[in-house]
Amino acid sequence: MLIAADALPDLPIRAVLPDVTAALAEAGAAVLVAPPGTGKTTVVPLVLAAEGTRVVVAEPRRVAARAAARRMAALLGEKVGARVGYTVRGDRRVSASTRIEVVTTGVLVRRLHRDPELAGTAVVVLDECHERHLDSDLALAFLIEVRAALRPDLHLLATSATAEAQRLATILGDAPVVTAAAALHPVDVRWCPPPQPVDAPHGLRVDPRLLSHVAATVRRALDEGDGDVLVFLPGAREIATVAGILHGIDAEIVPLHGRQTGTAQDAALRPGTSRRVVLATAVAESSLTVPGVRAVVDAGMSRVPRMDHARGLGALVTVPVSRAAATQRSGRAGREAPGRVYRCWSQAQHDRLPAQPEPEVAAADLTGFALDLALWGHPDGDGLALPDAPPPGALRSAMGTLRTLGATGADGRVTARGRRLADAGLHPRLARALLDAAPLVGARRAAEIVALLDADRTADDLVAAWRRARSERDPAWTTEVRRLKAALDRQEGPTADEAMGLTDDLAAGLVVGLAHPERVARAREAGSRAYLMAGGTAGELHGGSTLAGTTWLAVADADRAPGARTARIRSAAPLDEATARIAAATLAATAAEIGWVNGDVVARRVERLGAIVLAERRIEDPDPDLVRAALHEGLRREGLGLLTWSRAATELRSRLAFAHATLGEPWPDVSEAALAEADWLDLGPARRRADLARIDVAGALRRLLPWSVAGRLDEVAPERLTVPSGSAVRVDYSDPAVPVLAVKLQETFGWQDTPRVAGVPVVLHLLSPAGRPLAVTSDLASFWANAYPGVRAEMRGRYPRHPWPEDPATATPTRRTNRRGP
Repeated sequence: MLIAADALPDLPIRAVLPDVTAALAEAGAAVLVAPPGTGKTTVVPLVLAAEGTRVVVAEPRRVAARAAARRMAALLGEKVGARVGYTVRGDRRVSASTRIEVVTTGVLVRRLHRDPELAGTAVVVLDECHERHLDSDLALAFLIEVRAALRPDLHLLATSATAEAQRLATILGDAPVVTAAAALHPVDVRWCPPPQPVDAPHGLRVDPRLLSHVAATVRRALDEGDGDVLVFLPGAREIATVAGILHGIDAEIVPLHGRQTGTAQDAALRPGTSRRVVLATAVAESSLTVPGVRAVVDAGMSRVPRMDHARGLGALVTVPVSRAAATQRSGRAGREAPGRVYRCWSQAQHDRLPAQPEPEVAAADLTGFALDLALWGHPDGDGLALPDAPPPGALRSAMGTLRTLGATGADGRVTARGRRLADAGLHPRLARALLDAAPLVGARRAAEIVALLDADRTADDLVAAWRRARSERDPAWTTEVRRLKAALDRQEGPTADEAMGLTDDLAAGLVVGLAHPERVARAREAGSRAYLMAGGTAGELHGGSTLAGTTWLAVADADRAPGARTARIRSAAPLDEATARIAAATLAATAAEIGWVNGDVVARRVERLGAIVLAERRIEDPDPDLVRAALHEGLRREGLGLLTWSRAATELRSRLAFAHATLGEPWPDVSEAALAEADWLDLGPARRRADLARIDVAGALRRLLPWSVAGRLDEVAPERLTVPSGSAVRVDYSDPAVPVLAVKLQETFGWQDTPRVAGVPVVLHLLSPAGRPLAVTSDLASFWANAYPGVRAEMRGRYPRHPWPEDPATATPTRRTNRRGP
């Protein structure tokens, strides 16, 4: 080890160090379960490292990587960069003497792509595996395959602060599990829900009333005890808001979040000279010790990536924390002494929180994840020991995006362009924008805009945010700009300076459009805040947007509330049509479109950018087959009411429906659904909606009849039935199951049994001499015997000039009156 045993800090991890080293020596892989504060992040690597060997420690966050390296170096009495160093994106401090290198999991994944064997590395420690970030899952799966195929001597230790270790052990091949006892001091939990209801978070929006309540709870925490206060908030915006509310309190306000420079983050992790309120995001949940903290105020929110695959909108969203994360956060108060945690929600709400955080792979944008799989040689992830399989639909969508970017071929294998995109160390979409925009707008401008997008520093007007970043010379942004500029310098090909001569406005729009061509958008109408994106998503600017009235936009960020029909455009840059055509060139198409549009046949040649129609002109001689297909589509969409249904056609259809319902095939099905799908109409010269009304529907229906039954229609479903009086009365087949005959009662005298049609009893509607219903029956014999006497007694006085015989079954039927009276 690099440090003498008696020089190790007195932390609970010391008790299990022999078990850890023994497990790795015997099995080559192990799981270490240790709560925060036990020393697993800083003590274990010092013990595993020996002179001449290297240990790589992978942390999920940059701030944690730097803090861990600084703490280990301090234990050795050295500066960072000697025997302990770190590498994070844009910042590397190592030397030839470095034996322990702390990296982010993203850096480790990149390194594995370049050097799968990790030559010279003896042990890899994957810290905080319970957080389930995409890079952490990939690093774990890749290292398992490296151990199996290339480096069986490479030791792998996965650490977790939660008790869900057995799953990790199984993934590692039933690796042994070592558990360290907690080092936490007691923490008093105080439930502090807001005094009035607050709105649930939506997208990045958090109810200002909740933030005001958090600030009030901070003041309470300062009053009720000593020590520093660590406040958990979902993001930098909320940190700035709460800091503004707390302005003037008797304590130093210190922000801590991922957008800060390394110097600013490191400063937050050093003891202060006075009492402090540290306003932090989830970066302070684990791996870090914020010194001096005796109280935690937890807003109960976390910011996580989500992907709306139906609309192609990927963004960060605010969600309630899990119970496991809440426990992690409360533990920050008990690292150095007894503490207290103020949870800004009720205990009942706490019990309804999810037990564990959702793995990123379940809901995040998987485009970068898919590129890593392709680079590793497993485009679909099959064969890799991933903790959770990616959702098939989300992975297919990501693989489709990579093909569109040219990063992979049709077989899913990575291309040379895909390797260049990966080398930029960005999301593939942003890497594409960086590489393709540099020759058009200049390398520096491309790097500046992409750095802005990657840091999620966007505002409603992206160009205004860009100018503000330039004027303020934000250190984190300028560092990333330098890194991206260096990445461009490594690329082959031109990076001309402002080759197109675009203004900053259009340059920003072009870079955003190259990153998200499906989000190039045009206003629905002049001066409107409503837009249609090339991907088909409708979006809208908020009422006070300075971009309102801009005809073309490149949308950098948008989200959609549950149930909302349109997305909210949160950040965008202006475009003109010429620049939009360049940005969304992959979506450009010109094609003949003949179809049913807005209630009629449309034949036009259309130029599009995705869903946006740029230009169209009428086709004078459209393909007749396509026109007929469009008419049939209109009938399917809008129904058979587009046709003219004469009485003859309606009655014929009813008769055919009865025959089909009664006898089945080969009598044709003439239901709405069947006729909408069948090619039964002779459209002839029909070219538009109005022509459908002139079609002979009755003739078309008759042509549906097979020759084998065509001559039997009058027998099976006669149009009329002759009644005893000699009248031919029309049969009503409106209900295919029940033929109905409405006839005056006097005309049925002499009928002893109910008539039948195709074996089905006809339902008789027996009418009075005035044509009003007297009775409905399908059993005439029963009616004569039981109901008729009552009808006769009532009706003979009302209609004395009509016959009402005592025995109607033998009486003479008549259509006439009885001139002699009753």
